[in-house]
Amino acid sequence: MAEIVTDKTFEQETSEGLVLVDFWATWCGPCRMQAPILDQLSEAYDDSELRILKMDVDENPETARRFGIMSIPTLMFLKDGEVVKQVAGVHTKQQLSAIVDELS
Repeated sequence: MAEIVTDKTFEQETSEGLVLVDFWATWCGPCRMQAPILDQLSEAYDDSELRILKMDVDENPETARRFGIMSIPTLMFLKDGEVVKQVAGVHTKQQLSAIVDELS
């Protein structure tokens, strides 16, 4: 399952390892479609391989603004605190697994 991250905890939560951050909002239909796919992805990887975090852009506008998140869902991959890839829109488990394997 994805963990919740906030503006206050973002730096700490993304500082180590490979982390996927799902920028989403409760009113966003495509975001709700992406959520179960991310749950499936979280079951396929150990926390040491990939951590999945969710950030509600309405409740945490500071981080979204800092990274220029203009459309949701946006999935941002960070490795040891550095952004290494960012994709927008709904993605399948296979597409996301390919990205994780590429970045591992």
